[in-house]
Amino acid sequence: MQAAPWYLILNGKSAGDDAVREAVAQLRAQGQGLQVRVTWETGDAERYVREAIAALAPVVIAGGGDGTLSEVAEALAHTGQDAAQLPALALLPLGTANDFATAAGIPIEPLAALQLPSQAPARLIDLLRVDGDGKVHWCANLASGGFGTEVTVETNDGLKKMLGGLAYVITGVAKLGRIEPIQAHIHGEGFDWQGDFIALGVGNGRQAGGGQQLCPDALLDDGLLDLTVVPELSGEVMSTLGTLFSEGKHAALEEVAERARLREVWIEAEQPLTLNLDGEPLQARRFHIQCVVGRVRLHLPAHTPLLGA
Repeated sequence: MQAAPWYLILNGKSAGDDAVREAVAQLRAQGQGLQVRVTWETGDAERYVREAIAALAPVVIAGGGDGTLSEVAEALAHTGQDAAQLPALALLPLGTANDFATAAGIPIEPLAALQLPSQAPARLIDLLRVDGDGKVHWCANLASGGFGTEVTVETNDGLKKMLGGLAYVITGVAKLGRIEPIQAHIHGEGFDWQGDFIALGVGNGRQAGGGQQLCPDALLDDGLLDLTVVPELSGEVMSTLGTLFSEGKHAALEEVAERARLREVWIEAEQPLTLNLDGEPLQARRFHIQCVVGRVRLHLPAHTPLLGA
């Protein structure tokens, strides 16, 4: 009896990518059945995930950037089934920055990424469940707010296509003279902070926005959210920017940021604020973010730094 094929849910922007087409053909030539489904509009990913489940597919591959990964992971979570009953998830990185893939060590080369499920076992990972004023979304990598989010949301698609991650740097420099801090109350078990911030990260993964490592120690399987709050820049804080260059971003972050690890966190603001959920902006005055332990299984390289076990 022939084994059920894998499913590749491909972001429509990458449907014409010759390297992807060649990699799919090579994988099939090696004997691996693979069904390709291309997303066109809202709801396609969820529909294709349900099709894959009905076909008993052992693996569903998200072909795209961090947003596509979260979209497919969210579709799996929406089924209500336990992770063991669902197809394992894999990632074919085709985004501009590929923040999750970069941090996890997933190959960027299409054939190598497509072969990963046959070379590395699927591991249980957590997901972020984000409730913003009653609107629930799921996130696989990182929820971010403040300056970094504005840069990511405002960076032109054409600029991203031409320059990749450098586009975020250019947009960020253009915004430096008009950073407006956001006032919020952020709290969870054993953590309570209130004030103005310029950057916020709630991480399952470590980086977003083209390499901004807001949560440099986050793990995918520890059952905790890594929270980083960068307060409004002051003269004292500005003096630590030298550390950014002399000792690296991690050292600078440790000096200026409020950090915590929590099972859940509340973010409350008088004015609506925007969180970027792996490229999907969600605006609300109140967010409740939970770490849902072991929600899906994901194929990752054996020595990825994002697993703690």
